[in-house]
Amino acid sequence: MNRRDSLKALGLLAAGSGVLAASCKDDKSAKQTGEVAAGNSDKLPGVQDFEYKRTEALMAEKFFNDHELATITVLVDIIIPKDEVSGSASEAGVPAFIEFMSKDVPSYQTPLRGGLKWLDVQCQKTYGNAFVKCKKEEQIAIVDEIAYPQKAKPEMAQGVSFFSLMRDLTSTGFFTSEMGVKDIGYQGNKPGVWNGVPADVLKQYGFDPEKFFG
Repeated sequence: MNRRDSLKALGLLAAGSGVLAASCKDDKSAKQTGEVAAGNSDKLPGVQDFEYKRTEALMAEKFFNDHELATITVLVDIIIPKDEVSGSASEAGVPAFIEFMSKDVPSYQTPLRGGLKWLDVQCQKTYGNAFVKCKKEEQIAIVDEIAYPQKAKPEMAQGVSFFSLMRDLTSTGFFTSEMGVKDIGYQGNKPGVWNGVPADVLKQYGFDPEKFFG
């Protein structure tokens, strides 16, 4: 299984359990997917007025500052980079999705903000710069230290927890966006084409179409 296939599996799993379940558990009513959270706030069929108003209010708020959003953008593109199949996570609107989810599920706020701060502190200690100002190879190096829970050092526990949440949110946001759905290859329901009962079946039951239609 290659990296993108693995992320697809993670995305489908998260969409069916962890991230979206947390939203339901916290009695949240906004049901929009990543692309809606990224800015398309038109009322969807089946959305009640109070749900729509709540979503509009959350969209108008801002939780992350510019530096935090820049850090999130770099991280999500490390998790799901652009390839020959589709664009990157940031191009799919994942940073806006994570911004929205942080307001929709307030329990995400402390782990996300704390994790972003932890990441900058670690990079400052190791490379003398905040994460977004580090070189690409330095960013990948620090991510490698927190991306694999089984291999991570004990002192990296907070970073591991943070990155796991980021990975879940990124995969959920990407694979519920228009770009992500196309990446999976989901076609949706399509009308079938019926050309009538096959001639051999008709003959089997004693009906010869040639006698009737020539």
